[in-house]
Amino acid sequence: MRILIVLTSHDELGDTGRKTGFWLEELAAPYYAFKDADAEIVLSSPKGGRPPLDPKSNEPSSQTDLTRRFESDASANAQLASTVRLDSVSAEDFDTVFYPGGHGPLWDLAEDPDSVALIQSFLAAGKPVALVCHAPGVLRHVKKPGGEPLVEGMKVTGFANSEEEAVGLTDVVPFLVEDELKALGGVYSKGPDWGSYVVTDDLLITGQNPGSSAEAAAVLIKRLASQKG
Repeated sequence: MRILIVLTSHDELGDTGRKTGFWLEELAAPYYAFKDADAEIVLSSPKGGRPPLDPKSNEPSSQTDLTRRFESDASANAQLASTVRLDSVSAEDFDTVFYPGGHGPLWDLAEDPDSVALIQSFLAAGKPVALVCHAPGVLRHVKKPGGEPLVEGMKVTGFANSEEEAVGLTDVVPFLVEDELKALGGVYSKGPDWGSYVVTDDLLITGQNPGSSAEAAAVLIKRLASQKG
């Protein structure tokens, strides 16, 4: 089992002067779920190299056993320091792709033609795609074979408006994930703020927030196992 994880390369939180990037729990939880399933993991980002970590995701209140495990894992950190460029990867070489969130993807991956083409390639090959928290916003330009928005008529979730409001960034982000998924015709639903909530529709797996990362990874692993029969 070979799994691609796609991380953001964007580190500026709008015009606030603050930093953003990927959210550590959303990488660490699936990373170890995949490791424990004996998967080979490749990390990628638009610019390659070390992707920016959202500093808030490593504050004590956001840390988990798995984030601490990742931070002290020399092998994991070596991988993180040398992500491969997104334009160099192909869906043909992987069984699935997982997109962690953080606010960074709303600026770069959501508008990245390589990311759009990659997701479309995975789906066209019958391979599942999983995205958590802000990462479902990366689907905004992804199309079905007929040209309609991918999420049109599909059950999806992602970072809720109420959660964005709670972190005070409603007026900072380029778009709200919940609003965008609904505008594209997605059948959006959510669970309680900050609780684990994952939705599956055909090959698409989406998780609502950082706390949904582990469950989304588990659902993805189960899906891969069922496909291998």
